[in-house]
Amino acid sequence: MGSIWAVAVNTVKQALRMRVAVVFIVLLAVLLPVMGLSVTGDETAKGKCQTFVSYGLSLTSLLLCLLTIAVSVHTLSSDITEKQLYTVITKPIRRFELILGKFIGVVLLGSALLLLFSAVVYLVTVYTPALSGASAEQLKSVKDEFFTARAALSPGEVDVAKEVENAYKRLDESGQLKELFKDLSRKQIMDRLTKQQKLQKRSAAVGHELVWEFNNVKPLEAGASLFVRFKYDVSVTPTDRQVYGGWRIGDIRQFRYGTSMETPIREYNRKDLIRTFHEIEVPADVVADDGYLAVVFLNAPLNDTTVIFPLEEGLEVLYKADTFTANYIRAVLFILLRLIFLAALGLLASSFLSFPVSILLCLVVFLTANFSGFILESFEYLGENVSDVYSFTFAPLMRALPQFDKFNPSKYLVSGGLMSWALLGKALAVMVFLKAFILLVFSLVIFSYREIARLTV
Repeated sequence: MGSIWAVAVNTVKQALRMRVAVVFIVLLAVLLPVMGLSVTGDETAKGKCQTFVSYGLSLTSLLLCLLTIAVSVHTLSSDITEKQLYTVITKPIRRFELILGKFIGVVLLGSALLLLFSAVVYLVTVYTPALSGASAEQLKSVKDEFFTARAALSPGEVDVAKEVENAYKRLDESGQLKELFKDLSRKQIMDRLTKQQKLQKRSAAVGHELVWEFNNVKPLEAGASLFVRFKYDVSVTPTDRQVYGGWRIGDIRQFRYGTSMETPIREYNRKDLIRTFHEIEVPADVVADDGYLAVVFLNAPLNDTTVIFPLEEGLEVLYKADTFTANYIRAVLFILLRLIFLAALGLLASSFLSFPVSILLCLVVFLTANFSGFILESFEYLGENVSDVYSFTFAPLMRALPQFDKFNPSKYLVSGGLMSWALLGKALAVMVFLKAFILLVFSLVIFSYREIARLTV
């Protein structure tokens, strides 16, 4: 263990002597405070906090990921090219100890810098509302909607399989199937029809209602508020881009089944901008003792268009489940998992490739991991022949890479959404204990059998 730790310490010292490391550290030290003073967002205190925490953490993650790639590749490649490795492996140290020591050193450096700069982002974010001279109303909005960790309840999936099959049959019998869905496989057609049917279930014609029911709603604090977060879409865009809506929130079973009114029902009449997120704050006393809550939306007769709630984040019930600080710590740990994976990847690449090729390979993997979700979805809309080839070749390789965009901490922090320990544990198991571990094992095996020097007489 002493040999591994000695290599780790030497790796950190070697990294700090690299110019690229100094440049990245200076960039973060300068840009983060400047960004904190200059961001405006939507000119509100909440908007400033959301913009800064998103840009600040994203910049920190990007630069530290690039630094981790550069250091992990350089630390082994330079030892080989500059022949410093010859003096190391002749000492009583095994090759696997050398690899493990360099891996620990790279991770320690990344962890220390991540701790430092994430603390800067946190402090600037926390003090931004007070320094910006926000009003009491804005401070309340920041506290309720940003400095929190809210669990989100979404409407359950609706079974539309029967409707989709009937729609497919009608189109096939009428000869419209090939006309409407050219060059698409049956699976792709069924997916599109399924999406259309689900959107119909989340659409309200003029004068009609939509009802969502939730169970097991358990606010953290008895006197706290709930938030109904929603976004409208419409079939015909109004001239002022706004629609009227009537909302009833509470236990509607008392009307359906004639039970006694034990919990209040809150009513709200609003006019809101379309295709923009809005929130309705509701006292937690609308939740029944058994955790039941209903949300009813009426498309007011004043409107002249069908109102649609998108499938993703069209409507959610939010309630406080943890603190912002705990949520922020988990967000930083998500970034640390990326650094651990990239450190293992860099060491694997440099164990058998030259420095330029190793850097290129790591950058390709890093960029692909940041857009993996988009790439996987894009191939699903190609023609049937291309899609079939992709599903057996490229798709398995894409899924073997980590999906950084799937575990994006900024997405949760900006909206005040809860990043659970269970989600962090899942990312830890997949990204570190599975993928990073496999990469590290391969690097140990490859480097153990690599020919470092050849004796000639």
